[in-house]
Amino acid sequence: MAEVQLFAGCLAQTSFPQVAQAVNQVMVRLGLRVRSLTAAFCCGQMAFNDGLRHEATTLARRLLEAVDPSMPLVIPSGSCTAMVRVFYSDLLAGQPQLAEKARRLRTQVFEFSEFLTRVLGVTDVGARFERSVAYHPSCHLTRELRITDAPLALLKGVRGLTLREFEKSEECCGFGGLFSVKFPHISAAMLEDKITRISASDAEIVTSCDLGCLMHIGGGLHRRNSPIEVRHLAEVLASR
Repeated sequence: MAEVQLFAGCLAQTSFPQVAQAVNQVMVRLGLRVRSLTAAFCCGQMAFNDGLRHEATTLARRLLEAVDPSMPLVIPSGSCTAMVRVFYSDLLAGQPQLAEKARRLRTQVFEFSEFLTRVLGVTDVGARFERSVAYHPSCHLTRELRITDAPLALLKGVRGLTLREFEKSEECCGFGGLFSVKFPHISAAMLEDKITRISASDAEIVTSCDLGCLMHIGGGLHRRNSPIEVRHLAEVLASR
């Protein structure tokens, strides 16, 4: 049985543990053995984005010490995947040993939907989810990793699922990590546009590959008393 490593990220470990469980369920269903990197808590992205390079390096070190660079590392987050695969080279430029391990790991780092479709060659994971679903393409997933088709292909492979499109789906939801804290009025306006368009789609569920987006969108929907629920892609694919 092939083995993969799972790095769930800090949001999943603190607020959305069901996402890591769903990823594990899908992987096991596909015949894989999953080793969860629970000792690696955070990739360091938020600290890095705020210029806190020492703190970000400490978190990156913790992750790199926990991971086996010879084994696939699956991350259910476009933003965390981008941090490890794209931005560690910048962050760790002054740390030769860590930078070398990050370089060797780079080809083994995969976002969840990317791993299923590009590595395993799977679009049908045996899921059934009889709800109408709108898909929000997160920024790091589409702009940094260039992953656009994989999540949609997986959703189309789910039995009973009705995929609802909405206008300007590719636009940012306004979360952007610390952006939503530093520029709350701009973030709120962007979120309002996003929620208005999702609501017009008649979807029952909005899904994405990034928990930051789902937390942001879910909060906005809740404040509107909207019946629309949020689900990570892994949760949809784990449904039977």
